[in-house]
Amino acid sequence: MPLRLAVFTKNAVNPNYRAFLRGVERVAAAAGATVSWHPPATPDDPAQQTVLLRAVAAERPGAILFAPADDAALEGPVAEVRAAGIPLVGFVNRVAGEFVTFVGADDTAMGRSIAGVLIAALGGQGDVVLIEGPETAPTSRDRGRGFREAIAAAPGIRLLGSAPGRYLREPGRAAMAGLLAAHPRIDGVICTNDLMALGALDALDAAGRRALVVGNNGTIEAAQAIGAGRVLASMDYDGFKMGAVAAMAALRHLAGQPVPREILLPAQVIDHANHAAWLVPIEDRPLPDWAAMVPG
Repeated sequence: MPLRLAVFTKNAVNPNYRAFLRGVERVAAAAGATVSWHPPATPDDPAQQTVLLRAVAAERPGAILFAPADDAALEGPVAEVRAAGIPLVGFVNRVAGEFVTFVGADDTAMGRSIAGVLIAALGGQGDVVLIEGPETAPTSRDRGRGFREAIAAAPGIRLLGSAPGRYLREPGRAAMAGLLAAHPRIDGVICTNDLMALGALDALDAAGRRALVVGNNGTIEAAQAIGAGRVLASMDYDGFKMGAVAAMAALRHLAGQPVPREILLPAQVIDHANHAAWLVPIEDRPLPDWAAMVPG
């Protein structure tokens, strides 16, 4: 039986999770391993994810690559997996427990960076709103912290309010619609991920209003919107690279090779000047080099 890597994402609708899966699949295929994908049917549902995790752990895959739908709710089930002796590689969202490594980025710094781009584009003056992911997601909490730090450092920027968009496009649209109804003037919109940024655009279009919008993740659709001048900028939170590196880490661990306890991938601002690089289809992107991504 070939070695199997079991991948757990919070949902199946976020394109960055699909890009993550493709990175895992390509690395696994090169190593003669197989991949199974286990997103909950209801996006971000911790109860469904718990059931899936226990069922897959009973099948004893070679390793599990895991992003929790709720870091607190999944702590116990993760401990069960480790007690069964199955290696875990965490990604995107941290959860307490014994992991081979965590693959992600500095989300607070990313939040500061993308908020800074918006603040600079507004000339340091204006009224802004936040559309945030769920409180159950450490990435959303950390990016929100970065947003607020950048806003606090800009005395000419006023934060009008925030609304939850659940990291999904339709809830992002609904969040933006509510903010538009509450505030007759909004100059800028900071979104915790690209799906919500696209949802915010949907709401702005429906209301016949305009505002500068920034997102996070660097998805292809967001890059297209940046190229069209509809989104100001995003951050390169590259799911494909993250998946490839997470798979490499799992395979290295299983082969007895060293793996650092944390791998934070660099992130950069994506704007109109450089967005073309993020229009390249996932299938056509080269796999990252382990030594380049994980120095030392």
